[in-house]
Amino acid sequence: MTGTDSPPGGVAQEQTALERYNPYTGRRVVAGVEDNVPTAAQLGLEPPRFCESCGRRMVVQISPDGWWAKCSRHGVFDSIGLARR
Repeated sequence: MTGTDSPPGGVAQEQTALERYNPYTGRRVVAGVEDNVPTAAQLGLEPPRFCESCGRRMVVQISPDGWWAKCSRHGVFDSIGLARR
């Protein structure tokens, strides 16, 4: 391997690990670009609908005392774990 070669999955894997998505709109978060967040979400009344890690739509269940959301790739997120109950 020379100085110009990169290890398999090195840079590309690092970039995808740093990618974040808006949990309310599903759009990729880009530095310097403002993404409108719904008012209900700003007030804490709306659970996230999209995974912050991959931007996929999540299955969301709302109950009287909180909510949980499940991403097919990243598992379950709970309002208790995020201190939003």
